[in-house]
Amino acid sequence: MKYCIQSIKNKGDSNLFLLKKNIHKPFINQASQRLFLLCCLIFASFALSLSARGKEIVELTPEGKKLFKAYNEELISLRAELTKIAPAIDPKKKATFDFHHNLINTLPKRPNPKELKMAPVTYCAGYPPYASAQGNALLAARVIFKDVDPFLKGKNLHAKLAKCSLLSKASRNLAEFAQLGKEEKSYVDMLLNDDKLIVEVMELGGVRGNEYGEAIRMYKTIQKASKNARTDEFHRRWALASALEYPAGINAPEGETRTQSLVAHYLNYEKAFHDGELDPLFGTLSAFDCRFIFDFQRPLKDTIWTRKMMRNYRPDHMKLDYRWRYCRITKSDIPYTSGLTGARGKLGVELGLSHFQKYFLEGGICGPRAFVGRNATHAFGIPSMPSPQTGHAALAHWTPDGWVTVFGAHWTFSRARGNGLNFELQTRSRKEPEMYREYLRAYWLGDVFAEKDTVLQNFGRGGGFWKALGHYKKLAIVEDADIKALEAVGSEFAESNEAAISPNSDWTWEEGSNDKVENTFPQIELSEADKTITTDEKGIMTIPIAACKTRESTEKIRFIKSYDDSFVQAHYSLAGKRPELLDYSITVPKAGKYEVTSNVVSVTINRSFLLRVNRRKLYDIKIPFSMGDWVDTEPVTIDLKEGKNRLLFTIKSPNKGLSLKNFTLKPVI
Repeated sequence: MKYCIQSIKNKGDSNLFLLKKNIHKPFINQASQRLFLLCCLIFASFALSLSARGKEIVELTPEGKKLFKAYNEELISLRAELTKIAPAIDPKKKATFDFHHNLINTLPKRPNPKELKMAPVTYCAGYPPYASAQGNALLAARVIFKDVDPFLKGKNLHAKLAKCSLLSKASRNLAEFAQLGKEEKSYVDMLLNDDKLIVEVMELGGVRGNEYGEAIRMYKTIQKASKNARTDEFHRRWALASALEYPAGINAPEGETRTQSLVAHYLNYEKAFHDGELDPLFGTLSAFDCRFIFDFQRPLKDTIWTRKMMRNYRPDHMKLDYRWRYCRITKSDIPYTSGLTGARGKLGVELGLSHFQKYFLEGGICGPRAFVGRNATHAFGIPSMPSPQTGHAALAHWTPDGWVTVFGAHWTFSRARGNGLNFELQTRSRKEPEMYREYLRAYWLGDVFAEKDTVLQNFGRGGGFWKALGHYKKLAIVEDADIKALEAVGSEFAESNEAAISPNSDWTWEEGSNDKVENTFPQIELSEADKTITTDEKGIMTIPIAACKTRESTEKIRFIKSYDDSFVQAHYSLAGKRPELLDYSITVPKAGKYEVTSNVVSVTINRSFLLRVNRRKLYDIKIPFSMGDWVDTEPVTIDLKEGKNRLLFTIKSPNKGLSLKNFTLKPVI
């Protein structure tokens, strides 16, 4: 059949191209017919893709049109070459595969008899009809793999396939960028004339938003600003991966370009890495995982503050299992509330706090809590990303064992990158790099034939032959290598309506108020210095926090090592049903007045703790709002008798969390 082009107008008054069948005159041969069809589809795919993304079509200048034509001619040439040598598929085997794969499109929607807000998912392994259809399609795909694996395993055409895929996605974007000037065109030329760079870019998943020219500018600007990004392979690939991810998503501060903002992120993290402030496994991240290091939705200053605050305030969260590491601060310190209101909300504004810092004052619902968890992981270089679900915000982050969803449901319900199951399958299959390249060659062949992608919002549905086959290649990779998906973490915390806050009741003195319960909380080893009260030549006494009578960590009071293990601190947490005491016995040489201070870290306002001296008098000590820094409380004068004295500290409800290092007693002369 002959195909001819018919030009029509869409709603945006841009030309689209339709292919109409002419049954009267056949083409001279099938190869010519296929090539002509592909050429026509090029133009249709550009216009349709722009329309589907809702992106405003940029008018091309005469120079831009010239460049667009040149890029298309190279694409047409590559497609013609690769079409001729693509592996032939046995028609019967293809028909069997198509039948089973297309059967997924006909599955009835999974019922939701309880009318759940997060409805049961149709396109997932948990739905028996889908699992059966997918299993049969995978078996049919494996039969085809036996025939096409020699091609998919071959490396000779890898670069050409990668370039063909790039041009099929981005020729128009490249022309739009290159027409802006000589500098912009130089970045496009730099990419298109470097097959090794093209392969690296496409193996890492291409550029988000198809802004390839902008991404290369970002990459080269980072390299100009950082010697490490030019000379060290980890840093170079980290710089490239960052540049591929952020052109379409970075929120640049006012007065900065997107490139300047990304360079600032990179340089800050590079310094933190070399200063030992990032996670110990940061340097082991794959280049693909490096795409997700920076929190582009939050200002860099929030990330810097989080890194400092957690080192001082909750260093114990920095040493947890990787599923909870860093992000557990959401569970321990961000109550589930509707947010800042009234005088407290106004005070947050007066204090000049960022929106992010305000969450520690009064908490928030799922969105703010997910922001805090994600920013906490980002701050220490743990790749992280949003994992939105129906009516709920959650997060997903990297662990050494794979990516995991946190504070929400499993990947099945996630819309991360359109469909969480697709993203998670990608992360697992990438653990077998050579086999993953076989998937890429199948996917890129789909671009050679201008095929549609599988449906982004569904798991493994639709798509052209080669792109669908690529999906089953990924399934085969993880099945053959037995790479399991991880369970969701903290899903029970997803939408808790119980605020993470101690009971709102007045504290009253009660001897032995600590609950006698089985202690299952992590304990640390204490040295003699950690437990010993010292007095200097001026008579100033320093009472280490662990010099108390009971040194076992409980739900309420945790004894923990500082982030660098140089001292012991205690964290008086939001957890627990009732206040607990820190009980100290001290000996002073003579009776008199003493000024007492404490070295503390706080992230909230309007708090205080109580000091009871010799069971006779209570003193109220205000806790300063330290913004995550170590500071001393204001001195409070107390009366002590000669010899032994007993000091008892506790925090009044409602507690908002406090970390303490020591107490100091200074004689009043």
